[in-house]
Amino acid sequence: MAMVFMRILSGLIELSAALLMHYFNNVSTAIRINAILGLIGPIILIIVTSLGLIEIREQINYFNLLLIFIGVSLILIATI
Repeated sequence: MAMVFMRILSGLIELSAALLMHYFNNVSTAIRINAILGLIGPIILIIVTSLGLIEIREQINYFNLLLIFIGVSLILIATI
C-alpha cells in the first residue's frame, strides 16, 4: 500500500505541476517547474523501489539485488 500511495502522490505532484504551468502560462516558469519535477521523479523512484525491495528481501538473492541497485543507479546517473 505504501508503494501505491507514493505513486498516487507522484501523479498528483505531476498533475499539480501541469496545472501550475497552465496557470502561469510562461515558458520560463514552466521550465522551472519542470526542473523541480526532474528532482522529485528520481526521489520517488528510489523510495518506491526501496519499499518494494524491503517487502521481497527474503525472496531475492544478492546477485539480483545488486542488479536492481545498478539499474536504479544508472537511471539516477542518466538524470544528471
